[in-house]
Amino acid sequence: MDNVLLLADKNSPSWDFAEKIRNYIQTKKIVPVSLEEVCINFFRNKELDIHISKNVRGRDVYFIHDSSKNPQEWWVELLLLKDLLLSASAESVTYVLPDMLYARQDRKHKPHVPISARVFAKSISPGLKRLITVDLHAPQIQGFYPENVPVDSLDSFPEVVRYLQENKKDLDNLEELVIVSPDVGGAKRARALAKKLRSNYPIALIDKTRSQPGQIEEMRLIGEVKDKNILVADDIFDSCGTSCDASKLLRNEGAKKILAYGTHGLFTKGTEQICECYDRVMVSNTHYVKDGNVEIIDLSSLFGEAIYRAQKKLSISELFE
Repeated sequence: MDNVLLLADKNSPSWDFAEKIRNYIQTKKIVPVSLEEVCINFFRNKELDIHISKNVRGRDVYFIHDSSKNPQEWWVELLLLKDLLLSASAESVTYVLPDMLYARQDRKHKPHVPISARVFAKSISPGLKRLITVDLHAPQIQGFYPENVPVDSLDSFPEVVRYLQENKKDLDNLEELVIVSPDVGGAKRARALAKKLRSNYPIALIDKTRSQPGQIEEMRLIGEVKDKNILVADDIFDSCGTSCDASKLLRNEGAKKILAYGTHGLFTKGTEQICECYDRVMVSNTHYVKDGNVEIIDLSSLFGEAIYRAQKKLSISELFE
């Protein structure tokens, strides 16, 4: 992988994530790989000013972006950096997006709204070789990208399972556990996690009726949770209001300990509320949460393995079989 160049913004938390990816490749695969800095500054009128001092001619570049940035800056940085790299004769450009933003509006949920995920795909696809992300909010978004730009949506659950097995914390060896999806759309995610943990774990669903985005009109439980330990598996923790409503519903139905895992911890209203509602709250490090009450599951090795396999033309799907 001498031709590979990892890039990241040294002044953002993504640099630490990128260093962990490089260390994984170098220590686990015994392959040297370079990590270089992208200098991202602003003109006085707040326009972005991006520069790379390293020669990228003929290199396979993997840019590891910071998904906790302002979404608008995050998007424009991707557009400008791709132009920079292609103009500087990089052999290929792959974007590593720990959380692919603008993925929550993947269809028209009402008249006269954009399909933001499609717009994003159209804007960054030209000239791009590949996208690597994890737990994409809506898997069908991959269909917005042309055939020559594959989107690898990694599955975080193998790392979640490993973490739970190493950090059981009085869960009685993970017995009497029910995997709960906070909505019907997440049923496939819940089944995948149950299968990874142990094939006979039951799942339950919470059917939600929304009055408008972020507001729940009615919730009802489908499945049995009485006297069971619960793991609520979601992809995003945003304001966490509906997550807390789900916890109350589960407790009213007789659940014992209730754990929550969300891949992308946005926590736009902080973590205090959700930490009060659940016995344990776990998120990955796709966003850079600093809260002692939230447990962080490191996914850098997962991304490191995916980058290695993509570069070596090995199967990425085998990671999740």
